[in-house]
Amino acid sequence: MSGDPAPSGKPTASRLTVEVMVEESRWADTIPDAPAIAERAARAAYARAAADSFDPAPPDAAELTVVLADDAAVRALNRDYRGKDKPTNVLSFATLDDETAPPPPPGEPLFLGDVILALETCTVEASEAGKPVGDHLFHLVVHGVLHCLGFDHEADAEAEEMEALETAILRDHGLPDPYAPDPHPDDQQEEAAAPPPERER
Repeated sequence: MSGDPAPSGKPTASRLTVEVMVEESRWADTIPDAPAIAERAARAAYARAAADSFDPAPPDAAELTVVLADDAAVRALNRDYRGKDKPTNVLSFATLDDETAPPPPPGEPLFLGDVILALETCTVEASEAGKPVGDHLFHLVVHGVLHCLGFDHEADAEAEEMEALETAILRDHGLPDPYAPDPHPDDQQEEAAAPPPERER
């Protein structure tokens, strides 16, 4: 993995509106403060990465949506938009990917896209990796928002840059490297980190 991303020196956007939609009520049973964690993660990712995502500078205002859904909902989206009939941990629908999309009207925020998470998959991954599910949620939202800002991991160099950025953001919030293997694996369990997040393409 490469080192920390160097500060760009560019200004970040002055306003970001984050709407968190809870479509699966069981999130509250699993992580009572899931909406707050999701919003905090989205803001952290945007604050760290927005300056490098826009030329010459980020918009004065932007907005995005985080949806706390379940495996069934994410599976349907994954099937319909990616041709993969299975759930995944997080999907990002980035409006910046659409080069034909018109800019927002003057004074209106730029909509960055939707980040959608699957409860059951997120919970299982966190358990298998031996990490708090709230920490995993934070990471997945960061990952999804970075996709909305144009980051990707198709090529090795892109993946290294994106993983380094995610690791730096999580460290800023007191969370460990999400890609590092467990240094003290259980005797009966192989070393494992949570599977890397996916995205809608």
